[in-house]
Order: sequence, then structure tokens, then C-alpha cells
Amino acid sequence: MRILLTNDDGVYAPGLAALYQSLSARHQVTVVAPESEQSAVGHAITLADPIRVRPLRPRSGLTGWAVRGTPADCVKLGLNELMPRPPELVVSGINLGANVGVNVLYSGTVSAATEAAILGLPGLAVSLDTHQPQADFSFAARFIAHLVERLPLPGQPPLVPLNVNVPALPPDQIRGVRFCRQSRARLVEEFIPRQDPRGNTYYWLGGETLGSEGGPETDFVALAQGYITITPIRHDLTHEAALSAMKSFTLELPE
Repeated sequence: MRILLTNDDGVYAPGLAALYQSLSARHQVTVVAPESEQSAVGHAITLADPIRVRPLRPRSGLTGWAVRGTPADCVKLGLNELMPRPPELVVSGINLGANVGVNVLYSGTVSAATEAAILGLPGLAVSLDTHQPQADFSFAARFIAHLVERLPLPGQPPLVPLNVNVPALPPDQIRGVRFCRQSRARLVEEFIPRQDPRGNTYYWLGGETLGSEGGPETDFVALAQGYITITPIRHDLTHEAALSAMKSFTLELPE
């Protein structure tokens, strides 16, 4: 299978390297990933600046390109310009830090998978539930290689990307896999004020995902309980129930 591999932590992130090693054993993997970290850029695309691209050096151990752009840029360029044949699957990750709850909206990792769906490709986003710089990505990478062999999953509609989160636990402590809905767990922000050498105030945003909304059927709770979570996601944000109710209301134009 031809796989386009990207992320939002940057082309030299260890999570991407672990995925490349695991997937390239059985598949044709091409890296098209941001040149530098693009965490929390969401689904941004580059319009006002040129998108510069350079081939990865052989000593990197990777085949592909570094892109001075966002994860969504990378998927667009990989499909339309950089790969000689279109990819059959887009895999994004492995992200350092879980993407559950509202983080799904902010995440560049998840946005790469949804961009794949917009462009007519299956997509898969994967994150590891830790922020430790020396995290071990090996089991998560092996699990994704195992999952790729089984796509599409039973009941998975065409072009519905999957958001996968893996606990940062030894493999024998992971309790299994759960198919979950996205929770409503949200970020609790803290803005830390500081001053630059000229005395001007600036702010550094900190925050963590909190809340235990829902039960074990939600990504946030199941991940905290030690399960790998898999959530089918979509880019259509229409609230169907609200739309149906609104259709019975007639709104007059102003005179």
C-alpha cells in the first residue's frame, strides 16, 4: 500500500520515525511532514506565503520531503504534487500527547487525517498519551501497523478517518481496544505573564485536558482507564438535531 506519512511535531520527531520504521516493513511509505513543529495549528493552510519544500537527506533514514507549512498543507502537496502516484492511505503521527475531547479540534495531527478525507482518501491519526520527551513509541507504532492491515474496519463508512489514542503504558498493562465517541473534555487554560528584556508584557499559554464527562464509551475516560481508543470522526460540523428543529421555524426578512 502507498502511504503518505505526516505529523504536526515536525519531520524529525521520534514518533514519526517509529511509524516510518514499522509501516515501511510492508508498505511503500513517503514522508511529507512539516519542517518544524506545528502543534495546535488545527486545520490551517498556508495562503499568504510560499510553501517551501526540500527532499529529506538519506542519512535521515526517511524517504520524502520536509515542508515549511502545516499538516494540512503536507497532505495537499503530497497528493497533488510530491508523490508520483497518489497515496492509498494517509497516516498522521505519532503525536506526543493525547488528542481527545476538544483537542481534536486544535490538533494538527487529527487535521491531517481529516484533510485526507476531504481529498477523498482514508486517514488515520495516532497519538501517545504522554508528554515525556523520551517516550517509547514502539508499541504504538506496531499497533498502527497491525491496524492498517485491517482497514477498513467493519462498519467504517468510506472516507471516515479514525482518531487513535494509545496509553503510554507497557504493552502488558494496556487493557485492550475500545471504539469510543469523542468526549467533551476541554482545556483549562492558564496564561502565564512574563516580561521581555525591554519590559513589555507577553503571555505564555499553558493548559491541560481535564474533566471526566461521559463514561467508558468516551475517548477521554477509556484512555485514562488504560485502553487504546479509536474514534471515527468527520469534518461535517452540522448539528443535525438542531437543524431539524430549526426547519420548522419561519424567520421573516426585515422590512
